[in-house]
Amino acid sequence: MSIARATTGVTLLRVARRIGGKPHEGRLAAGSLVLPCAIGRSGVTRDKREGDGATPAGRWRLLYFYLRRPCPMRLPWRRARPDDIWCDDARSFLYNRPLRAPSRLGHEEIWRGDGLYHVVGVMDYNIVRRVRGRGSAIFFHIATDDLGPTAGCVALRARDMARLLPRLARGATIYVE
Repeated sequence: MSIARATTGVTLLRVARRIGGKPHEGRLAAGSLVLPCAIGRSGVTRDKREGDGATPAGRWRLLYFYLRRPCPMRLPWRRARPDDIWCDDARSFLYNRPLRAPSRLGHEEIWRGDGLYHVVGVMDYNIVRRVRGRGSAIFFHIATDDLGPTAGCVALRARDMARLLPRLARGATIYVE
């Protein structure tokens, strides 16, 4: 790795579906680092809908991270708490926003017992101009060991996420092709 890359970090992560693979199998390229990744069970779409199991195509900034434990990184983060949840209830004006439990609204729990959300990067998909029903809780998180499909997120194995996080620069963007 060059000195310039070490000080500035990677700003663009490219995600592409693996040619000849299953719809949820992808590759994430971050500079010279290429890692297998998981995407939505339905592959990639340009017409995202809540619950369709697809990862939205486009360029999405990594806004901030929820972390169970601190790790070296340049992007904004905060420690995840047991009452952190994310609203995925398309009927609510709080749709696709972070909340605190308890809530009667439909939601995704950030504090999960399976380890998949020990690192959660919030992608700016449908955040700035939210449209209800167009998809919520599109995260960059830990994958299962066998890289099983996500519900629409982009996911890396824990060891690959640990390799990547210190390399990311502020303003890092995930480009899903």
